Amino acid sequence: MRPAALVRPLFFALATMVLSLTQAVAADRDKVEAFLTITGFDVSLESIKLSAEDAPRMLGLNAQDFGATWSLLSRDVFDVDGMQEDATTILEQTLSDEALAHGADFYASDLGQRLVQAENESHMRERASKQDEGGRLLAEMQQDDPERFALIERMLDAIGSEEQSLRAANELEVRFLMAAQQAGVIRLRVDEEGLRAAQAETAEETKKSMRLSGMASSAATYRDFSNAELEAYAEALEDPLMQEVYELMNAVQFEIMADRFEEVASRLAELNPGQEL
Repeated sequence: MRPAALVRPLFFALATMVLSLTQAVAADRDKVEAFLTITGFDVSLESIKLSAEDAPRMLGLNAQDFGATWSLLSRDVFDVDGMQEDATTILEQTLSDEALAHGADFYASDLGQRLVQAENESHMRERASKQDEGGRLLAEMQQDDPERFALIERMLDAIGSEEQSLRAANELEVRFLMAAQQAGVIRLRVDEEGLRAAQAETAEETKKSMRLSGMASSAATYRDFSNAELEAYAEALEDPLMQEVYELMNAVQFEIMADRFEEVASRLAELNPGQEL
């Protein structure tokens, strides 16, 4: 879906990663499709559809304002098969056989498959409920199990820093708002430079919020795993090949999400929420 958008360089490091992997043996499509299932990345991509209602909210609107038309639009734009097809195409061109095999081997293990099941369930869980449970578990850890608290932090650091997540989130917001303005959906009081300046002013506070949210989510997701299992997972995530896998998967997921939000912006111009308020 929307192949023209996929030829743009993926933001925050994907472009340079592609160049660095040009001499590596790229994975074939069948292996990549199996990789998505074994690692749970297919469900992670599917969960992007849960962010659909965030798009109108970023414009100061509500998804319900558009009535049934919003459900039809979001179902079309956030088509799961299309998102997974896009991810497969990108990974087929960029993921080395060595990194693919390494990641697949770990997640195919007994511990890996249990982790994937827990992560898949977490991806599709209602956000507020997960955060509430995770916040309670974190408070208990800080008091009674500081080792587990440190392991959660270690795992979170291994799959990407708040700095990376913030850059991705900011880029998504800029691309979405600029596309919405171009489509005539909104009129911004500031230009792109002003928008990025506003983001910079709240960067530290946002990173702290992201950190707390990520910690709470992880605490809830891995609540049934022992400290020894979490330590084994942290070690696996810190391996250089696994770092390569996650850096690429993070970049692919954010690019696909940003691409869909841009499409939402262009198509919102076709809707008139006032008709169904």
